[in-house]
Amino acid sequence: MSTAEIYSPGLEGVIAGETAISTVEGGLRYRGYPVGELVAKCCFEDVAYLLLHGDLPTAAQRDDFHNRLAAARRLPEPLRDLLRALPRDVTPMDALRSAVSIVAHFDPDVADNSPAANRRKAERLLAQIPTAIAAQYRLSRGLPLVPPRQELSKAANFLWMLRGVEAPPEHVRAFDVSLILYAEHEFNASTFTARVVVSTESDLHSGVVAAIGALKGRLHGGANEKVMDLLRAAGGPETAEAWLRAALARKERIMGFGHRVYKTGDVRAGILKEHVARLAAAAGQTRWEETAEIIERLMAQEKNLYPNLDWPAGRLYHVLGLEPELYTPIFVISRISGWCAHIMEQLANNRLIRPRARYIGPAARTVP
Repeated sequence: MSTAEIYSPGLEGVIAGETAISTVEGGLRYRGYPVGELVAKCCFEDVAYLLLHGDLPTAAQRDDFHNRLAAARRLPEPLRDLLRALPRDVTPMDALRSAVSIVAHFDPDVADNSPAANRRKAERLLAQIPTAIAAQYRLSRGLPLVPPRQELSKAANFLWMLRGVEAPPEHVRAFDVSLILYAEHEFNASTFTARVVVSTESDLHSGVVAAIGALKGRLHGGANEKVMDLLRAAGGPETAEAWLRAALARKERIMGFGHRVYKTGDVRAGILKEHVARLAAAAGQTRWEETAEIIERLMAQEKNLYPNLDWPAGRLYHVLGLEPELYTPIFVISRISGWCAHIMEQLANNRLIRPRARYIGPAARTVP
């Protein structure tokens, strides 16, 4: 069989490239470090540095990195004006897609595709994206902007800009863990999209804009937004089993379960589930956790499907009091580190990504 005749729908199982950034084989690892160890011993900034620079930072490198990010958090005034002018019903992901395009125009390195310039651009986007998300959210509700604070961590600063009050340490820690877990995941749809774009020798910002478009879909990043809808539809622990059996009988897709790569469970889901359980118990909101537990058990028994990261993440963000429309933009706050690492890796050893298609149209014919 020739290469042109080999076909795998959705490219399932196809090796489309090489990467030194992460692997899902034998458990998720970022540049060799198991994600569970990173969660236990690092903050998100450490992990972002690891992805962008290749190794965990020293104490001095950590301080310098934090200072660079803190200094880059403010948005260009024209972008703030644009966010004010957007219709209030614009979705946050659409606004964010536009925001990344706008900040590109004000980036001094925008036309420079060298590794050093791309690393600087990546760090600036890492700093600017949370500010843009928080700004659009507050402006869409007629609220005044809350300026970023340089002394706060990335997780604490985002919650501060969103609410205008400091979040409790346990909220910051759980949110930070979710950012670590969402940061990178090999050749997922949005990451591969970014690599395809820059393989043409396009620029980093264009790759990120395209990745945001890919992440927006409900089969990728949008799945976490649907978790609470599903739990509310289930009604509670008293009705969850009956509801799920009826939904499966109707062949409905149960969002937050199953994964193209993980067949026996997503290690990230197990890690984050512990944080959700603690916060839900502290907040007296165990009803949805009990409902989720019943659905998890039945999905394993009936369909041999297990939770992916979106399942606990949607519940965590609900416990933190965040609106569902923010869940996928939060994904971007984290995954921008992985996207940019892949963009730089693609450009460092580039070959245009141009696969073949299997033709299934009419046989050769002539125009009458």
